[in-house]
Amino acid sequence: MKLIEAGKALIKKFETCVLKAYIDAVGILTIGWGHTGKDVVPGLIWSQSQADRTFEDDTTSRSKVLAIYLDKVPTSDQQFSAMLSLMYNIGNNALLNSTVLRLHKAGDYKGAAAAFLMWNKGTVNGKKVVLNGLTARRKEEKALYLS
Repeated sequence: MKLIEAGKALIKKFETCVLKAYIDAVGILTIGWGHTGKDVVPGLIWSQSQADRTFEDDTTSRSKVLAIYLDKVPTSDQQFSAMLSLMYNIGNNALLNSTVLRLHKAGDYKGAAAAFLMWNKGTVNGKKVVLNGLTARRKEEKALYLS
């Protein structure tokens, strides 16, 4: 199981690269290709090479976590890449406790694919709302998962 180029392209398409720290649509301080964490502070500026290197580090570390949770579950590179894109966006714990992963591990690939679409909401001003960008992303992740 590995992150394929189509998976990297999908993540980058929806994250886009911003070299100055900014607040995303749901209020999280973000930089580069959707990188978040304690190292991201207001006013932080990165070079393109820092953003690219951090993207590789972030996807590599998440790949290792996802591979552990998939263990011996039959998983194509497309399925792995789609789940990794979801994980990159919603966070490790959310994916690890998701219907997507639970159904995938049970061998219900159609159900797992459909469950991607459940993750199209974000909390904005204290309310869960459907975000068009997330809806589009989930449809592409579902398509990659099923390819």
